[in-house]
Amino acid sequence: MTRVPDFISLNGPDNAGKTIHLARLAGRWDGLQPLGSVHEHDPEPWARVAAGDYARWWFETSTTVELTEMLLAGHAKRAAARESGRTGLLDRGLPMLLAVAAATCVVKDGLTVSEASKAVTGVAGSRAVPPETSVLLFPSLDAERSYAITSAREGRPWTGIYPAYQKSLHAVLLHQAEHGSYNAVVDCENRSLDDVQADVIAHLDLSQPTGGSPR
Repeated sequence: MTRVPDFISLNGPDNAGKTIHLARLAGRWDGLQPLGSVHEHDPEPWARVAAGDYARWWFETSTTVELTEMLLAGHAKRAAARESGRTGLLDRGLPMLLAVAAATCVVKDGLTVSEASKAVTGVAGSRAVPPETSVLLFPSLDAERSYAITSAREGRPWTGIYPAYQKSLHAVLLHQAEHGSYNAVVDCENRSLDDVQADVIAHLDLSQPTGGSPR
Protein backbone atom coordinates (compact mmCIF):
# COMPACT_ATOMS: atom_id res chain seq x y z
CA MET A 1 0.00 0.00 0.00
CA THR A 2 1.19 3.53 -0.65
CA ARG A 3 0.21 4.69 2.81
CA VAL A 4 -0.40 2.63 5.90
CA PRO A 5 -3.76 3.26 7.58
CA ASP A 6 -4.08 5.18 10.83
CA PHE A 7 -6.03 2.27 12.31
CA ILE A 8 -6.42 -1.45 11.66
CA SER A 9 -9.17 -3.38 13.42
CA LEU A 10 -9.70 -7.10 13.81
CA ASN A 11 -13.31 -8.02 14.36
CA GLY A 12 -15.36 -11.15 14.92
CA PRO A 13 -17.50 -13.01 17.45
CA ASP A 14 -16.18 -14.26 20.79
CA ASN A 15 -13.46 -16.92 20.36
CA ALA A 16 -12.83 -16.05 16.71
CA GLY A 17 -9.09 -15.57 17.30
CA LYS A 18 -8.91 -11.76 17.39
CA THR A 19 -6.53 -11.56 20.36
CA ILE A 20 -3.93 -13.98 19.04
CA HIS A 21 -3.93 -12.45 15.56
CA LEU A 22 -3.63 -8.93 16.97
CA ALA A 23 -0.63 -10.08 19.02
CA ARG A 24 0.93 -11.67 15.95
CA LEU A 25 0.44 -8.50 13.92
CA ALA A 26 1.92 -6.35 16.67
CA GLY A 27 4.97 -8.60 16.73
CA ARG A 28 5.64 -8.09 13.02
CA TRP A 29 6.28 -4.37 12.92
CA ASP A 30 7.30 -1.61 15.32
CA GLY A 31 4.94 0.82 13.57
CA LEU A 32 1.86 -1.03 14.84
CA GLN A 33 0.57 0.22 18.20
CA PRO A 34 -1.80 -2.12 20.09
CA LEU A 35 -4.65 -0.04 21.52
CA GLY A 36 -6.81 -2.81 22.93
CA SER A 37 -10.50 -2.54 23.71
CA VAL A 38 -12.72 0.51 24.21
CA HIS A 39 -13.35 -0.06 27.91
CA GLU A 40 -9.61 0.22 28.63
CA HIS A 41 -9.64 3.84 27.45
CA ASP A 42 -12.88 4.92 29.13
CA PRO A 43 -12.97 2.78 32.30
CA GLU A 44 -15.14 4.92 34.59
CA PRO A 45 -18.59 4.35 33.01
CA TRP A 46 -17.87 0.66 32.46
CA ALA A 47 -16.72 0.21 36.06
CA ARG A 48 -19.88 1.96 37.24
CA VAL A 49 -22.28 -0.32 35.38
CA ALA A 50 -20.23 -3.42 36.20
CA ALA A 51 -20.45 -2.64 39.93
CA GLY A 52 -24.02 -3.91 40.00
CA ASP A 53 -25.65 -6.65 37.95
CA TYR A 54 -23.69 -6.15 34.75
CA ALA A 55 -25.64 -8.65 32.64
CA ARG A 56 -28.96 -7.17 33.76
CA TRP A 57 -27.79 -3.66 32.90
CA TRP A 58 -26.48 -4.76 29.50
CA PHE A 59 -29.44 -6.86 28.41
CA GLU A 60 -32.35 -5.34 30.34
CA THR A 61 -32.05 -1.86 31.81
CA SER A 62 -29.70 -0.02 29.44
CA THR A 63 -31.18 1.58 26.35
CA THR A 64 -29.81 1.08 22.85
CA VAL A 65 -28.85 4.76 22.82
CA GLU A 66 -27.00 4.50 26.15
CA LEU A 67 -25.05 1.36 25.20
CA THR A 68 -24.17 2.63 21.74
CA GLU A 69 -23.04 6.01 23.07
CA MET A 70 -20.79 4.35 25.67
CA LEU A 71 -19.17 2.20 23.02
CA LEU A 72 -18.64 5.18 20.72
CA ALA A 73 -17.20 7.33 23.52
CA GLY A 74 -14.64 4.64 24.34
CA HIS A 75 -13.84 4.26 20.65
CA ALA A 76 -13.10 7.98 20.33
CA LYS A 77 -10.85 8.00 23.41
CA ARG A 78 -9.02 4.92 22.17
CA ALA A 79 -8.39 6.58 18.81
CA ALA A 80 -6.99 9.64 20.58
CA ALA A 81 -4.36 7.42 22.23
CA ARG A 82 -2.69 6.60 18.90
CA GLU A 83 0.84 7.94 18.67
CA SER A 84 1.72 10.09 15.67
CA GLY A 85 3.24 8.09 12.85
CA ARG A 86 2.02 4.73 14.09
CA THR A 87 -0.90 2.54 13.07
CA GLY A 88 -3.32 1.79 15.90
CA LEU A 89 -4.35 -1.86 16.28
CA LEU A 90 -7.95 -2.10 17.49
CA ASP A 91 -9.51 -5.06 19.26
CA ARG A 92 -12.97 -4.64 17.69
CA GLY A 93 -13.30 -1.57 15.51
CA LEU A 94 -16.30 0.63 14.82
CA PRO A 95 -18.27 -1.90 12.70
CA MET A 96 -17.89 -4.51 15.43
CA LEU A 97 -18.96 -2.09 18.17
CA LEU A 98 -22.09 -1.30 16.18
CA ALA A 99 -22.65 -5.04 15.71
CA VAL A 100 -22.44 -5.61 19.47
CA ALA A 101 -25.02 -2.88 20.08
CA ALA A 102 -27.27 -4.21 17.32
CA ALA A 103 -27.13 -7.81 18.57
CA THR A 104 -28.01 -6.59 22.06
CA CYS A 105 -30.92 -4.65 20.58
CA VAL A 106 -32.15 -7.81 18.82
CA VAL A 107 -32.39 -9.85 22.02
CA LYS A 108 -33.50 -6.98 24.26
CA ASP A 109 -36.06 -5.27 22.06
CA GLY A 110 -37.15 -8.14 19.84
CA LEU A 111 -36.14 -6.42 16.60
CA THR A 112 -34.93 -8.13 13.45
CA VAL A 113 -31.26 -7.96 12.56
CA SER A 114 -32.01 -5.38 9.88
CA GLU A 115 -34.19 -3.26 12.19
CA ALA A 116 -31.65 -3.34 15.02
CA SER A 117 -28.78 -2.46 12.67
CA LYS A 118 -30.70 0.54 11.37
CA ALA A 119 -31.53 1.66 14.91
CA VAL A 120 -27.90 1.54 16.02
CA THR A 121 -26.67 3.23 12.85
CA GLY A 122 -29.20 5.98 13.52
CA VAL A 123 -27.75 6.52 17.00
CA ALA A 124 -24.20 6.65 15.62
CA GLY A 125 -25.27 9.12 12.96
CA SER A 126 -22.70 10.92 10.84
CA ARG A 127 -20.39 11.99 13.66
CA ALA A 128 -16.73 12.12 12.77
CA VAL A 129 -15.00 8.81 13.43
CA PRO A 130 -11.39 7.90 12.67
CA PRO A 131 -11.11 5.86 9.44
CA GLU A 132 -9.92 2.30 9.86
CA THR A 133 -9.09 -0.72 7.77
CA SER A 134 -11.34 -3.41 9.21
CA VAL A 135 -10.97 -7.17 8.88
CA LEU A 136 -13.69 -9.58 9.97
CA LEU A 137 -12.51 -12.99 11.19
CA PHE A 138 -15.33 -15.50 10.94
CA PRO A 139 -15.08 -19.09 12.23
CA SER A 140 -17.50 -20.18 9.48
CA LEU A 141 -19.54 -18.29 6.90
CA ASP A 142 -22.54 -20.34 8.04
CA ALA A 143 -23.98 -18.58 11.10
CA GLU A 144 -25.14 -21.73 12.89
CA ARG A 145 -21.85 -23.52 12.24
CA SER A 146 -19.91 -20.44 13.35
CA TYR A 147 -21.86 -20.28 16.63
CA ALA A 148 -21.24 -24.00 17.24
CA ILE A 149 -17.48 -23.55 16.74
CA THR A 150 -17.15 -20.51 19.01
CA SER A 151 -19.39 -21.88 21.77
CA ALA A 152 -17.35 -25.10 21.85
CA ARG A 153 -14.16 -23.05 22.24
CA GLU A 154 -15.56 -21.34 25.33
CA GLY A 155 -14.90 -24.50 27.38
CA ARG A 156 -18.09 -24.11 29.41
CA PRO A 157 -21.73 -23.63 28.43
CA TRP A 158 -23.04 -20.14 27.79
CA THR A 159 -26.11 -19.60 29.94
CA GLY A 160 -29.06 -17.26 30.33
CA ILE A 161 -29.56 -14.80 27.51
CA TYR A 162 -25.97 -15.09 26.30
CA PRO A 163 -26.53 -17.90 23.74
CA ALA A 164 -29.31 -15.87 22.09
CA TYR A 165 -27.06 -12.81 22.08
CA GLN A 166 -24.16 -14.71 20.51
CA LYS A 167 -26.40 -16.19 17.81
CA SER A 168 -27.74 -12.71 17.08
CA LEU A 169 -24.19 -11.35 16.96
CA HIS A 170 -23.18 -13.92 14.35
CA ALA A 171 -26.23 -12.98 12.28
CA VAL A 172 -25.51 -9.24 12.58
CA LEU A 173 -21.86 -9.71 11.57
CA LEU A 174 -22.85 -11.67 8.47
CA HIS A 175 -25.44 -9.00 7.67
CA GLN A 176 -22.73 -6.35 7.93
CA ALA A 177 -20.36 -8.39 5.76
CA GLU A 178 -23.03 -8.72 3.08
CA HIS A 179 -23.47 -4.94 3.12
CA GLY A 180 -19.77 -4.14 2.81
CA SER A 181 -19.07 -2.95 6.36
CA TYR A 182 -15.62 -4.58 6.38
CA ASN A 183 -12.64 -4.09 4.11
CA ALA A 184 -12.02 -7.84 4.16
CA VAL A 185 -13.72 -10.99 5.47
CA VAL A 186 -11.56 -14.00 6.34
CA ASP A 187 -13.22 -17.42 6.51
CA CYS A 188 -11.28 -19.24 9.23
CA GLU A 189 -13.03 -22.61 9.10
CA ASN A 190 -10.66 -25.60 8.98
CA ARG A 191 -7.64 -23.34 8.57
CA SER A 192 -4.49 -23.06 10.68
CA LEU A 193 -3.56 -19.92 12.60
CA ASP A 194 -0.64 -19.42 10.20
CA ASP A 195 -2.92 -19.60 7.17
CA VAL A 196 -5.41 -17.15 8.68
CA GLN A 197 -2.61 -14.76 9.67
CA ALA A 198 -1.20 -14.91 6.14
CA ASP A 199 -4.66 -14.03 4.81
CA VAL A 200 -4.96 -11.08 7.17
CA ILE A 201 -1.52 -9.78 6.19
CA ALA A 202 -2.34 -10.17 2.51
CA HIS A 203 -5.58 -8.19 2.89
CA LEU A 204 -3.71 -5.46 4.77
CA ASP A 205 -0.71 -5.53 2.41
CA LEU A 206 1.62 -5.47 5.42
CA SER A 207 4.20 -7.87 4.05
CA GLN A 208 6.47 -4.86 3.44
CA PRO A 209 5.44 -2.08 5.83
CA THR A 210 6.17 1.47 4.65
CA GLY A 211 6.70 2.95 8.12
CA GLY A 212 8.53 1.73 11.20
CA SER A 213 10.63 -1.40 11.11
CA PRO A 214 9.56 -5.01 10.52
CA ARG A 215 10.56 -7.43 13.25
